[in-house]
Parts: sequence; C-alpha cells; structure tokens
Amino acid sequence: MNDVDEATSPATSLSGPATCVSKVELRVSCKSLLDRDTLNKSDPCVVLMVQNNGQWIELDRTEVIKSNLHPIFGKVFCLDYYFEEVQKLRFEVYDIHGTHSIGTRDDDFLGGMECTLGQIVAQKKMVKPLLLKYGKYAGKSTITVHAEEISGNNGYVELFFCAKKLDDKDLFSKSDPFLEIFRINDDGTEQLVHRTEVIKNNLNPVWEPFKVSLMSLCSCNEDRKLKCLVWDYDSRGKHDFIGEFYATFREMQKISSGNKVTWDCVNPKYKQKKRNYKNSGVVILNDLKLHRVYSFLDYIMGGCQIHFTVAIDFTASNGDPRNSCSLHYINPYQPNEYLKALIAVGEICQDYDSDKRFSALGFGARIPPNYEVSHDFAINFNPEDDECEEIQGVVEAYQNCLPKIQLYGPTNVAPIINRIAKLAAGDGNIKDASCYHILLILTDGVVTDMADTREAIVRASYQPLSIIIVGVGNADFTDMQILDGDDGVLRSPKGEPVLRDIVQFVPFRDFKTASPAALAKCVLAEVPGQVVEYFSHKAISPMSPMRELLSPILSPLATTPTE
Repeated sequence: MNDVDEATSPATSLSGPATCVSKVELRVSCKSLLDRDTLNKSDPCVVLMVQNNGQWIELDRTEVIKSNLHPIFGKVFCLDYYFEEVQKLRFEVYDIHGTHSIGTRDDDFLGGMECTLGQIVAQKKMVKPLLLKYGKYAGKSTITVHAEEISGNNGYVELFFCAKKLDDKDLFSKSDPFLEIFRINDDGTEQLVHRTEVIKNNLNPVWEPFKVSLMSLCSCNEDRKLKCLVWDYDSRGKHDFIGEFYATFREMQKISSGNKVTWDCVNPKYKQKKRNYKNSGVVILNDLKLHRVYSFLDYIMGGCQIHFTVAIDFTASNGDPRNSCSLHYINPYQPNEYLKALIAVGEICQDYDSDKRFSALGFGARIPPNYEVSHDFAINFNPEDDECEEIQGVVEAYQNCLPKIQLYGPTNVAPIINRIAKLAAGDGNIKDASCYHILLILTDGVVTDMADTREAIVRASYQPLSIIIVGVGNADFTDMQILDGDDGVLRSPKGEPVLRDIVQFVPFRDFKTASPAALAKCVLAEVPGQVVEYFSHKAISPMSPMRELLSPILSPLATTPTE
C-alpha cells in the first residue's frame, strides 16, 4: 500500500511561504518623450541595464513602438529580487531607426533613469524624469515603472473529499478505493496534483483532507479542467478502474455551509455498454478551505515601512577617537568599521522608508551637559527628535558627536533594545502591517548586561522588530553567539524562550576583505522571513488589496495568512 500512500505530489505539503527567490515583473511606460525625428515622431524602445561589479550590462529591452511619444510597452521585465542586496537598475530610452539596433548618435538617446529594484517595489509605481547626459533634463519626459510580484505559492487550498456507493471490484471483500487528481495543461498533457491514501474495504470512503497550492492545482486558472480518477487498489500495482469525473476549481468554490459539491463517478465503458447505467458511485467535496500565504513583498508592496535605527557603541574600549588606532578614528580617506557597517546596512533599509529619516542612538558614553554615563542617547543630542535625514545625516551626526562625548562604559545594550521594542509595540495593539523595525547595534565587545539583554530580546521577539548586531574590531565575540538563535533557542534568565528568532550577529572582521554588499547580504538575509513570520503569527494581512495572480480566485472566499 505504500506505493500509493507515499506517492503524493510535492505540492501537497505546502504550509508556509516558499523559500525560493522572489521574482518581480516590471512594466514600463513613458510620457512626453523628445521628438528626434524630422518627419515622424520618435520610435522609442527602453533598454534595461543592471549593474554587475560596477559595470552596466544590458538585461533586456522592450519592443519598439512606432511614432509614439507616450508609449506603453507590452514587454514585461522579469527579475529576481533580493531584499538584502542593492540591485541597481538603469532604464535607457532610445529612438530606434530601421533595425532593432541601438544607435550610437547622441540624438538617438531620449533619456535615462537610475534607481534600485528595492525603491521600485517599495513604491509599487515609480515615476521619474528622464535625464540626458550630464544630468540635463530631457524636457518634460518621464518614465513610469510598475512592479508586481510573481508569486506562484501565494495561496493554497485544503480539500476534503469522500465518496459513496462506489462499485465493488473485489470478489471476497469490498473495494479499496483511492482518488487521483490530474491537472490538464494547455498542451493537453496531464500532471498529477494529488493522490490520496487507500481506504481499505470500504465503498463509502472518507479520505484525509490535503493541501495543495493553487498554482499546482490549476495554474491559478479557476476554469482549468481537472481530471479525477477513482481506483480500487491492488498490491501488485494492477489497480482496477472504478470511474472518473472532470471538475474545475470554479465548481469546487460553489460549496457553502450545509451544501456539498457532488460529481458522478463514471466508467465510460459501462456507460457505453449498459443502457440503464447511471454511475459507479459519487464523489463528494465535503469542505474547502482557502488559505493565503503572504510573502515579504506582499507586505512591502502593501505599504509596510521599514523603520531603521542604529545604535553605536561609545565605550572606552574603542580607544581615543583622536588616535589613529581607535575604532572611532575618523580617517578623511577611508571610513572606519563603524561607518562601513552603518552605510552597508543603512543604504538598503533606506529604500523601504518613505520619509528617509532614521533614528541614531549611542550607548556607553558620558554626554553633555553633565557628562553622566548614558546607555541610550540621541547622537544628534536632540532627545525630542533622534532622527537624522537619510544615511548621510546619520554619518554626519556620528562624526559631529565624537568630539563632544567622553568614551566610557560599560557595554549595556538592553536599554536601547527595550526602547525600540516599546516604540515598535506602539499602544500595544498592532492591527495592521504598516511598520516594521530594524535595530542595528554596532559594538566592539561582548555586552556587559548579558542577562538583561537576553530578557530584552525575549520581550522584543513579540514585537515587529529585527535586531542585527555587528561586532567591530578584534575582540573575542564567542559569547555573543548566544544571542543569535541559529544554534539553539535563546532564553531569558528565567528560561522563557523567544517567540521568534529575531537576532543576527556577525563579526565585521569576517567581511573585512569583502565588499560592503557582502556584509549587508549576510545580516539582512533573514529579515524578510522574520517580517512574514511576525505578521503571520499575528494573523495580519498586508494593508492594501494585492495585485496578485489569484485575485479572481481568492475574492469569493475569506483568506488567512499562513498558519
């Protein structure tokens, strides 16, 4: 019997977000393009360039639209999306003459625009002016880029099938029925979607409910035909055919409370030979539960803002900032490790915060005017507003702060974690997915208040917050690994476990010879999963209606985030 029981399709085990990379579709249009042609209007084409190792490389291009200064291109660009990377894009618009080759003359170039993929998905729709060489505006020309996630696993359905009065195929006992469901593809081929378990010696079987993605079931087309076969199991593999029926997901959705959907299970040979033949039993859909599996991009494109906060270690172990050996030394020719880590992570996070204002805090220093030790102070010395304008504003506040403070100690980070967790909690009743917080802690040593820090992290794991800790310098950070739950569940001193693993710790020295992008990729890779995990646990859906493949399918039924 195992050959049937274990032969379920991979699609039947879906219970959470897909782990594969997200894919994004970009659609492009332009308005008020420059007219480069004497007799006709320009024939525009958009070339999409991606930056790879500092070099711009053509990824793809649109079709040419003849004689049109306001083109809407049919070509769709498909790109892999990584939250943890800065993916630089450049759109160049050209007037094409004759063949599809790009001209080399300056008058063929109608303008270009640079941005990141993160900026596009955060805004969903980006409108930018087109620029000619040397930053000159191309008249009133604009380019509009629309983004949409391709999510083949953003919904799954749970189906509950049974059957009644099936034909008895066995001589000395009753049939041992199982059900197979095949998707009929556009080319007429059949793809097995699910095979149920075998119910022994039973003409009225009730099969176990099963889950399957809507992409696997019907390719997100509710009218796609499904071929369903009922068999009498044979241990030698020579199963006896009981009957078949055809269904669609649209038919399945007709189920409602108290009403079930029923199909005649028909054996075509019997129907042809027997005049009074009606069926070989009936198959019944007892229940249908539709679930929505949201992705990180669903939340971002639904309007979720990523609020970024940096906390910087100003303890004496960093060394006197005036000394070139200090970790806080400001070298006019090269940023120190604190700045490198801050810029690498901050430049990615800033694409997902519409006001581009970031909180910048310090700990472990004596601060003016009384020079008392503080483990939670604004590095712009404005306790009423600790935010800085863009990442460059944080850099400037850090540089201006150094001459005004006295590095001291100890290395206590619990106060700042508690502060940001309280900010993330709001009034304690989070009802929407409007905001998620990332706290970047930069420190040169093992924290002194380890017990309080563990307690603070456990409390913070219940809030929309992720914590990234980067160890700067050459200290022994072995004890810091305990805060990163990768090797086991972090617990408070009283033994309470974190609700979610929200901490990522890395020593900066592991990335000294690598590019800043490598550090950002490492520390931010887990954030998308943490965002989805938090809002899913709270059963909070993205804020705005999704531009999803499944909208016509999901609309008739209530949906739930991943369980």
